[in-house]
Amino acid sequence: MENERIDRIIDKHHGAAGSLIQILLEIQGENHWLPQEALERVSQRLKLPLNQVMNTATFHKAFSLIPEGRHEIRVCNGTSCHVRGSQCLIDTVQNITGITSGETDPDLKFSFKTVTCLGCCSSGPVMVVDGEYHANLEPDKTEDLLKNCD
Repeated sequence: MENERIDRIIDKHHGAAGSLIQILLEIQGENHWLPQEALERVSQRLKLPLNQVMNTATFHKAFSLIPEGRHEIRVCNGTSCHVRGSQCLIDTVQNITGITSGETDPDLKFSFKTVTCLGCCSSGPVMVVDGEYHANLEPDKTEDLLKNCD
């Protein structure tokens, strides 16, 4: 990620150290992960120790220090979704993307994770694609959703 893009995000927050999490979220939103060089730039510009920036980036599960796909897939496999057939969704995602939970495909198109709860227990099984919730899913609909990702 170019320093100019990082600087633009930091400047938007007036270089405030208290905006560290928001700055990191925006960098990741544009870049799909937090490269070491970006973390170092944030550290320099906010005048924060690099270990403080790293601690924040590694503490919050929203951040990734490895490249993520352009499309983020989350399938709930909590008890409610599991008994309603989430394993079929997981199998469908794995068949279409060629990756298992916790992986990103080599083309950086998809990242996939199973999670224990998405907060929609009465609507399971549930899958989130790029932040959009899809409830009461069946494998055919899952396949359609993923094939429509550019």
